[in-house]
Amino acid sequence: MHRASVGILIVCGPALLGACGLAIARGTPRPIVLREGVRPVTARGAQPERGTRTGGKRMIVYIGTYTGGKSKGIYRCTFDTNTGALSEPQLAVEAVNPSFLTIHPGGKYLYAVNEIGEFQGKPGGAVSAFAIDARSGDLKLLNQQPTRGGAPCHITLDREARHVLVANYSGGSVIVFPILQDGRLGEATSFVQHEGKSVNPERQEGPHAHSIYTDPSGKYVVSADLGLDQVRIYRYNAQQGQLTPNDPAFARTAPGAGPRHFAFTPDGRFGYVINELGNTVTAYAFNSATGALQEIQTVSTLPGDFQGQNWTADVQVHPSGKFLFGSNRGHDSIVAFAIDVQTGRLTLLGQTPTQGHIPRNFGIDPTGRFLIAANQESDSLVVFRIDDRTGKLTPTGHTATVGKPVCVQFLVQR
Repeated sequence: MHRASVGILIVCGPALLGACGLAIARGTPRPIVLREGVRPVTARGAQPERGTRTGGKRMIVYIGTYTGGKSKGIYRCTFDTNTGALSEPQLAVEAVNPSFLTIHPGGKYLYAVNEIGEFQGKPGGAVSAFAIDARSGDLKLLNQQPTRGGAPCHITLDREARHVLVANYSGGSVIVFPILQDGRLGEATSFVQHEGKSVNPERQEGPHAHSIYTDPSGKYVVSADLGLDQVRIYRYNAQQGQLTPNDPAFARTAPGAGPRHFAFTPDGRFGYVINELGNTVTAYAFNSATGALQEIQTVSTLPGDFQGQNWTADVQVHPSGKFLFGSNRGHDSIVAFAIDVQTGRLTLLGQTPTQGHIPRNFGIDPTGRFLIAANQESDSLVVFRIDDRTGKLTPTGHTATVGKPVCVQFLVQR
């Protein structure tokens, strides 16, 4: 096994683990012009100046973490798209609990939530804007904005890369910020507080917005709220960064399911929510004219004979649109499904052990050839090769030591 390691491990802040998922141990701004020579990557390396180049491309992997103990912030490493090898992770910037990241398609800016409960002396978390050094891959803080809700745990860009959208877990709210011409974040353009609760008194005593995404058309935004057993749906004005409740305003999951993350197929016809408490994936048909989500099926992420505790985490559709992957924390595996491109229905392909404990997140590289599993409680990134015909995952033997990784994001440069 090939392992890259770093003397300083990244730690994933235990103080907030229970708040955002799993308690193991308890004015319209102008759009930014793409930089010449940088390949856009859908907003979904130790020494980048000597980084791996494949077909004229160089890929950097950024790793979001929780800080405290041995962690200092966001780390980076280079990624070999021929072999799947990772270089030794290096600190890109110091930051407090940068638990989820997104990269601007121009390749110049990275945005991260700061998953904290207090910012600048007031309740709530923060979101940070960073400039990416084109040569080293290091990050420089540009500015921060308060998210008006505690424990922001997910961030994404809209389709035009004009705004960032954030979900506040303990705050139970979603918020939108404009991206200014210099990459900084402006004052919030939209804020929505979710209301209600569901059947689990410990985890669903109130709203817990766990993720936020735009649909492929950019006309709608969905937010999976674990506390409400709902996927909330909003109409989205990309010019103004405004969210307006849709009609219908949400799609329900089974009571107690606990929807966490969501993924659309590339053509936008289908969407999938992974349910943390129910250990299931629910498939929906998406009506791009009305924004409605119509349930197709719900399937388990676990083998039928598994008797232990498990909580699902991330879900992603393969760039080909043919496969769906999800992570199981407890069973410690990546579950794979085949997607029927005509009906959206899922067929279980199997579960692959992640060779670590608690795979909170994973990343599929833009080529679609590799998946990097982030094992939060065993401080490891493990690289798998994806068979583009069958969806099967095969370990490459390449790993990297990163303390309690939380988010994996890719940047491709030419």
